[in-house]
Amino acid sequence: IPSKLFNAVTRKVSKIHLHDFNCGLKAYRKKVVKSIEVYGEMHRYIPVLAKWAGFRKIGEKVVEHRKRKYGVTKFGWDRFVNGFLDLLSIFFVGKFSKRPMHFFGLWGTLFFLLGIGMSIYLVIMKIVSSEFWVTNRPSFFFALAAVIIGMQLFLAGFISELVTRNAPGRNAYLIEDKIGL
Repeated sequence: IPSKLFNAVTRKVSKIHLHDFNCGLKAYRKKVVKSIEVYGEMHRYIPVLAKWAGFRKIGEKVVEHRKRKYGVTKFGWDRFVNGFLDLLSIFFVGKFSKRPMHFFGLWGTLFFLLGIGMSIYLVIMKIVSSEFWVTNRPSFFFALAAVIIGMQLFLAGFISELVTRNAPGRNAYLIEDKIGL
């Protein structure tokens, strides 16, 4: 977008919530674009990323949509699925990027406790009934899988936590203005 049009659009933007993420006409200040990371097809979520980065003046301008004259639409199931997966990625990264143990640790602990609980039940059933074969039950394999998955998730959270704590840009902040030093 040429800078004159960009400045004209951004000056007139008011504090209105965004609704149309699929509109092709978008305008952003240079400061916004330089401060957020966009990869893959995340361009449709730039307003959300900008809000999470601390930019509060996010708005929209009404544009006139016209019916397509030529070609066919590119909005199919694959674009819908990719958009949904990108939304999940944005949500996950926005909520857990600084504290991955809160996600992986929670699910790991739940799976681990479920597996241990099932294992305790199977041991009690073996003690109560001498004809009860623990390893012939599908619940034995579910319990074993739940314990293993729980431990792997917990360890993935622990390793992710170590990686985020040692990341070079972990304490990178957006500084708008420096006052006299």
